[in-house]
Amino acid sequence: MSVDWREDLRLKLEGFLDTLVVKGTKQADVYDAIVAEIANLRKAYERDPFAQAPAAALPHALV
Repeated sequence: MSVDWREDLRLKLEGFLDTLVVKGTKQADVYDAIVAEIANLRKAYERDPFAQAPAAALPHALV
């Protein structure tokens, strides 16, 4: 991944946000939903038994 991955992320989020706002969604509602989904992703990652396991510990199909 390039050094500019944060810039890429910002541009993709901006495009995603613009798409929803053009369809009529309030910008603040999109921001709130993104923040809520990030919290959900963090919780899921914390519960994922393979999230921090070394590659050698993963089943072969997942490597």
